[in-house]
Amino acid sequence: MPINKNLQGGCLCGKIRYEITGTEFDSDYCHCSQCRLSVGAIVVCWMDFKIEQITWLYNKPKEYLSTDKVHRGFCENCGCSISFRHINHPDYFSLTNASLDNPNSVMPRYHIYTDDKVKWLKIDDACKRYKKQRK
Repeated sequence: MPINKNLQGGCLCGKIRYEITGTEFDSDYCHCSQCRLSVGAIVVCWMDFKIEQITWLYNKPKEYLSTDKVHRGFCENCGCSISFRHINHPDYFSLTNASLDNPNSVMPRYHIYTDDKVKWLKIDDACKRYKKQRK
């Protein structure tokens, strides 16, 4: 696993900026319909950190409850989807890989909710696949 130090990222307009210290503990491709609709993409790449690894340099995402347990964060100004928090895991915070200044810095390791994957998308990588969430 690569050691990432002081990665930075943010939203499309730059109103939200963050810095990450250390290495993500996980990263995945999510194919669920909720992620597709919230981000407006066929698949979403998430990277997972402990909350103390993230420093908000400018503003924090505005959050809404997409289910009774999931908070999804976005920029109030440009609408960019940027974060995910599950109330069952209060110490963890997920950010979109695409929001990094250098998205090549963190590579997803597996696919989740492949039962929800659009039929025409062909996955051509060696990453493990899970029909639902990874347990």
